[in-house]
Amino acid sequence: MSIAKLMNTERPFISDGGMETSMIFHEGFDLPHFASSVLLKSEDGRAAIERYYQRFIEMARLNGQGYLLDTVTWRTNAAWAPVMGLTPGHLARINTDAVVFARTLAIRLGQGGQTILVNGVVGPAGDGYLVGEALTAEAAEAIHIQQLRVFVEAGADLATGMTIPYIAEGVGIAQAAKKVGLPVVISFTLETDGKLPSGETLGAAIAEVDAATDSYPIYYMINCAHPDHFHQMLAEGGAWRSRIGGLRTNASRMSHAELDVCEELDDGDPEELGRLHRELLMHLPNVRVLGGCCGTDHRHVGCIAAQTHAHHVA
Repeated sequence: MSIAKLMNTERPFISDGGMETSMIFHEGFDLPHFASSVLLKSEDGRAAIERYYQRFIEMARLNGQGYLLDTVTWRTNAAWAPVMGLTPGHLARINTDAVVFARTLAIRLGQGGQTILVNGVVGPAGDGYLVGEALTAEAAEAIHIQQLRVFVEAGADLATGMTIPYIAEGVGIAQAAKKVGLPVVISFTLETDGKLPSGETLGAAIAEVDAATDSYPIYYMINCAHPDHFHQMLAEGGAWRSRIGGLRTNASRMSHAELDVCEELDDGDPEELGRLHRELLMHLPNVRVLGGCCGTDHRHVGCIAAQTHAHHVA
């Protein structure tokens, strides 16, 4: 029923902004390897997560929109466990805790019948910005199915593979989600030329994942890229655009390589980012989720939400 509300919504659900950049630059937390799951270890960390999400959930409620609540698990997969010093058992407990905590927040912060879905976040097995040694689809499935299985057992409503840099990993995540019976979104990241870091077009990536999985993803998303990086690509057309159901963009126009070494937060212009989304929505008839990524916070998502409202009432 909850997923049906997401898929049939007249107005897109709202999601959050750049969780990790907000916690590092605004809250002063140290997140090794960008792993926001470490915040679950302390009361201060949990309180910061709650404060962070409360603003977004309230914003969505006041706008009459549902909310997609992410788990803090972007780095909590089997490929990163050795780097983070985690055993398989510890990894499973963290993922379970993240889903349970997100569900608790949804219950505590939700009001007035607002629909809040718990989204299990699946991060890339590698860097996210770089392809490096690409996995086969089968290897990616074997890595990601462990986390996805825990999401199912803990009660997540859906999962999203975020910042996926190449096609085979998207296929593997979708295949794993299909095996465990969890609705899944595949969110590819794009370079400044509008292509995946591996060089393929987004249209080709969507077509290949759909062909390999019998179109199992409920939709696709773009994240961790500025609208200027892919606006022209969308404007050029293509039936594949109907499969894009979400946007979580960067505030910064920097490339991934530039962001990777940036020591100061580039939070761009929130109002401009909102206006750019109104232009993007002209090419994307089936967007169901809108939020932000690196460098964004409640200001940016608020401007995006306002422009979304203007687009839907126009």
